[in-house]
Amino acid sequence: MGSASMIVLILAALAFSGIAILVAKIITKATTNPQKGQPYECGVPTSGKTWVQLNVGYYLFALIFLIFDVELVFLYPWAVVAKKVGWLAFVEIIIFFTILFSGFLYAHKKGALKWI
Repeated sequence: MGSASMIVLILAALAFSGIAILVAKIITKATTNPQKGQPYECGVPTSGKTWVQLNVGYYLFALIFLIFDVELVFLYPWAVVAKKVGWLAFVEIIIFFTILFSGFLYAHKKGALKWI
């Protein structure tokens, strides 16, 4: 029953998304406008070259922020059951924070947290 329900779920997802795209193509009228192909940046018309390469430091900074931000999601379930579980929950969160802090130290040592 497990694999059959997964196949049904995948087929339903494909069918629903395909039907939604088909209905959107039928209902909306296709218009071609040269403005649609232009890059848009906060309502200000672009000037000069629009393809600009960004420094990889910004990307690394954003990824590290995302990692540490997502880790906070794991703190809520821990906080809910920490009193029931007792000392084991405390030891687990200490291990969790140790791994998280070691990742932070590694990123700091590599210079990924320096804003350029």
